[in-house]
Amino acid sequence: MARGALVFSIAISGLLGSCGADVHRPQSIVPAGAQYVAMGSSFAAGPGILPAEEPKSRCGRSVNNYAHQLAARRQLQLVDVSCGGATTKNTLERWNELPAQIDSITPETRLVTVTIGGNDVGYIGSLIGASRCAVQGVADQSCSKPVAVTDAQWNALLAALGKIAAEVRLRAPNARLIFVDYLTILSSDRKCAATAMAPQRAAEIRALASTLAAVTARAARESGSGLLAAGALSTVHDACSTHPWMNGFPYPGGANTGTPYHPTIEGMTMIASELDKMLSK
Repeated sequence: MARGALVFSIAISGLLGSCGADVHRPQSIVPAGAQYVAMGSSFAAGPGILPAEEPKSRCGRSVNNYAHQLAARRQLQLVDVSCGGATTKNTLERWNELPAQIDSITPETRLVTVTIGGNDVGYIGSLIGASRCAVQGVADQSCSKPVAVTDAQWNALLAALGKIAAEVRLRAPNARLIFVDYLTILSSDRKCAATAMAPQRAAEIRALASTLAAVTARAARESGSGLLAAGALSTVHDACSTHPWMNGFPYPGGANTGTPYHPTIEGMTMIASELDKMLSK
């Protein structure tokens, strides 16, 4: 990661002090029966958590992801357009056969949740690549290349998150918007066979995750949106914990269940519960 990006992370890390911060107007109370649009990448979609919403869909949405669980608790009309592999660009623009996720929002929408940005900076790809090198004994250039995200990439991500918030406000003036960041995968004090990778690579990826959370928090603050800091809430439930909310990487002899480095159903349930609490305030 570039030196400037590290400074950027430290400068705004204080924004993560509240795990469930929400700035909203009185008219953004979400009543039962209201339309709820869930946008984002695979950390919102829930690939590998059965049953799948559409078994043949490439998006990998689960009927037990946090959006479906929250909609059931709150009796909301859910429109789930989250999709594995999505970036902020795919949220704002058409993605091959898929329309822009933002196009699902209408003036009737009263709640919007967004988990996005990891794919913009190669977060999960870096994790999978690092463990692939360690577990499978791969020795190509990717194994020695540092995990680096430039200041320009971080600034572009911040701008894109701001654009998403602005579009939500424009299309659904009465909607409550909540950014949900990424559950913790690697903690700073724990390692195990499920997170096998070189120590330096793990440190680089933890720094990336920290800056990703900080950028999401800044976007939420600057747009007057809500923030559910799922990463901060899950530090003791990483992939190596005794009660993980996150799958690790398959290793010989391990229990290879779920999608590598993606949330478990327990992680999704925690997010749904925290969102439910936020909506009660």
